[in-house]
Amino acid sequence: MAPAQGQFSEHCDSADGKDSAEGGSVPPAFRAAVEALRSARLRPELEVEPTRPPQRLAPHAYAVEAAVVDGEDDLADGRLVLLHDPAGHEAWQGTFRLVTLVRAELEPEMASDPLLPEVCWSWLTGALEARGLLFGEAGGTVTRAGSHYFGALAERRPATQIEIRASWTPHEGRGGVPDTAAHLAAWGDLLCQIAGLPPSGPADAAVVTLPQRRGPQAP
Repeated sequence: MAPAQGQFSEHCDSADGKDSAEGGSVPPAFRAAVEALRSARLRPELEVEPTRPPQRLAPHAYAVEAAVVDGEDDLADGRLVLLHDPAGHEAWQGTFRLVTLVRAELEPEMASDPLLPEVCWSWLTGALEARGLLFGEAGGTVTRAGSHYFGALAERRPATQIEIRASWTPHEGRGGVPDTAAHLAAWGDLLCQIAGLPPSGPADAAVVTLPQRRGPQAP
């Protein structure tokens, strides 16, 4: 991945994320939501670019992937998918849905914290609330997985990765368009927080951050 820091790379897929393969028209609300995503102002530690979205989840989809970069190391990475069904979706309670996957490697002292899953989930909801965003039907999982190395890899220390999978329905504003730029910025805040970076604004004493660390090393 070779995107620009804190903004989208110059190349981009079509507005519906499917290269208009089906030849259908793109709803104005979805086009506006995608354009807002592309105009979002993000933290400079983030490298972000469009990627091909999953198929068949909704009539229209758009996706980005991002990484928090420190030198040559990726401290955290993830994907955010914007889904749109103009007819509405009963489970979403709306016509838009945001779906995410976020991953990071943890320091051993953090990985052993029994409250870590609850803390990570609070980072997601807290990032949205900190930007004053309204959302509903939020749900997801927080998974903690450990790796131990043997044989030729025995010199590598054990590693633990945290993974957040979540989705939520953004509040639809004027014209039925959610503030996707703000949701993307909040998602970027989550990525930076799980990577162990300090808040970009005044520190909040109630916010817990992970210590800074190096990203996963190649075998």
